[in-house]
Amino acid sequence: MSNYLYILWIPLLPLATFVLLGLFGRKYLSGIAGIIGTASLLTSTILSFVAAKQYFFVDGKVNGVFQKIVALKYTWLEFSPNVSIDLGIIVDPISVMMLVVVTSVSLMVHVFSLGYMKGEERFATYYAFLSLFTFSMLGLILSANIFQVYMFWELVGVSSFLLISYYFNKPSAVAASKKAFIVTRFADLGFLIGILILGFYGGTLDIGLLIERFTSVHSTQFLSITSASFLGASMLTWGLVLVFMGGAGKSAMFPLHIWLPDAMEGPTPVSALIHAATMVVAGVYLVARMFPVFSMDESALNIVTYVGAASALFAAVIACTQTDIKRVLAYSTMSQIGYMMFALGISKNGGENGLGYMASMFHLFTHAFFKSLLFLGAGSVIHMVHSNEMKDMGGLRKLMPITHIAFLIACLAIAGIPPFAGFFSKEEILTAAFHENKIVYGIALFTAALTSFYMFRLYFNIFWSKEAPVAAHGHDDNGHESHGEGPWVMKLPLLILAACAVGVGFIPFSQFVTSDGAALETHVDVVFSIAPVVLSVLAILLATSFYKNQNGKSDKVAAAFGGFYTAAYKKFYVDEVYIFITKKIIFPFIGQPIAWADKNIVDGFMQLLAKTTSKISELIKGLQSGKVQNYAMYFFGGVAVLSILFIHIWK
Repeated sequence: MSNYLYILWIPLLPLATFVLLGLFGRKYLSGIAGIIGTASLLTSTILSFVAAKQYFFVDGKVNGVFQKIVALKYTWLEFSPNVSIDLGIIVDPISVMMLVVVTSVSLMVHVFSLGYMKGEERFATYYAFLSLFTFSMLGLILSANIFQVYMFWELVGVSSFLLISYYFNKPSAVAASKKAFIVTRFADLGFLIGILILGFYGGTLDIGLLIERFTSVHSTQFLSITSASFLGASMLTWGLVLVFMGGAGKSAMFPLHIWLPDAMEGPTPVSALIHAATMVVAGVYLVARMFPVFSMDESALNIVTYVGAASALFAAVIACTQTDIKRVLAYSTMSQIGYMMFALGISKNGGENGLGYMASMFHLFTHAFFKSLLFLGAGSVIHMVHSNEMKDMGGLRKLMPITHIAFLIACLAIAGIPPFAGFFSKEEILTAAFHENKIVYGIALFTAALTSFYMFRLYFNIFWSKEAPVAAHGHDDNGHESHGEGPWVMKLPLLILAACAVGVGFIPFSQFVTSDGAALETHVDVVFSIAPVVLSVLAILLATSFYKNQNGKSDKVAAAFGGFYTAAYKKFYVDEVYIFITKKIIFPFIGQPIAWADKNIVDGFMQLLAKTTSKISELIKGLQSGKVQNYAMYFFGGVAVLSILFIHIWK
């Protein structure tokens, strides 16, 4: 529909900013690069809210159901009359919701960075990379073609690589960016194969048509993909699991999560952008976008469920032991994304059975605000004390009152304490899990308690625990200058996000974003909420007892857990397992034989061709002597031979 074409400007403005700052920023616009980038994002954010108002309150709903609207469709590459890559814009509840989330959080990061990154030599480059990332993410969520999704998916990976390695003079940052890029490339290979499987059997790459054909049990495409099998599983299962593999890599699900903690080497505002509301939720968005197809295959949904539940618990346990505040938040993100994933896995498609879907999207929405608030709050703390380690913090509540209150609000929200935003979305997930899968419900309940514990462990270690450290004015290793809580451009995003962490839970989300576009009548059950809230409060009280003051209790408990605590602190040695497999198995038994074959067979064959060509040229180069008499002799000799042949044939 043409009345939604203005949405095209939402991603195009960050793209134009990237081109402008990338080409001319450092030389001509270094002083105003941040203003340009922020103004561009502000415009995109306003347009996103305009689109949300128009879609949700004006013309998006027909007969009580929100419609999927293809606002733009352009055939880019046509492989056959039925299969083509169409560049399009899809407008539906989750794409409009994600527009608001991505632009809002990105805007807060842009504003915060005006103060946090002030004085950076590559200030304009930083804003260029931010704009590229935002464009990539916006393009991904608006894509109407699954291959178009893949193109922006890869662009998100490239731009995240650039942001994580922003401090390219730090070996740890370079290593972290390469690790993120390589791990997600393996996952994205699975995604690509999944796309090809679904496209082959569906006869299209258009998301709407794929959903239509694979959700009709009598369609030729559905019968074809479910009757074909490989290793005992239907091709539908394989296609969906491989698509989920791509999502699991981008959303840092176990065992493809190893890149996420290391990615904290990037600037803290980048962590807020990538690891709160955008890149890491891309996998959740992907599964949600294809959810009607996932709902047709129980096996694929079970994998989504148990990978999500295992990731949520696994990350929560590790977060209880980490001492780097950004790594605690990174594992917290992994755990919360796991929540969203298993909520999708236990859901059905349509009506009240789609509670898990709605709850997952609701938690994605609320999590974006309180997690970005946590990261930006952590950025303010790091900006002041020049360290990521808890041991260098404590007692900062008086020196950083705004950051303290904002961080406390975010901790209460993620802990699921009413009336903060996380309470409402987490309760919906727990309700869905309770009705669909008691095992997952038990894991989710225990994980919720762990979340409350490790978040308030973090809170007390930063703002209480001991006397405030001497945070002398000066510069840290990256050149950041500390002046208390920083300028107003760093405080304003904290205040706005804190207000969101309090208020967005009251939005009647089930009236807008559901699996089939129809409103749900579900609501929070006060009686059902008693158990999770009580467990969370008990976990907070336990963290208070351990960490509000330095009393040695936590050390005694850590010693009591012994080897388990050490294993959790070492992240259960998953990185070491990968290194062992890589260095001891893949390199010697796969890499070296391939390298030998490449050097001795492939290169050897090419060298043989070169030597043969050289020998032949040596033999015949005498024919090109440069002497006219020789050429004349060859000419008349040829004429004589042809004459003899002609006479012979004539006879």
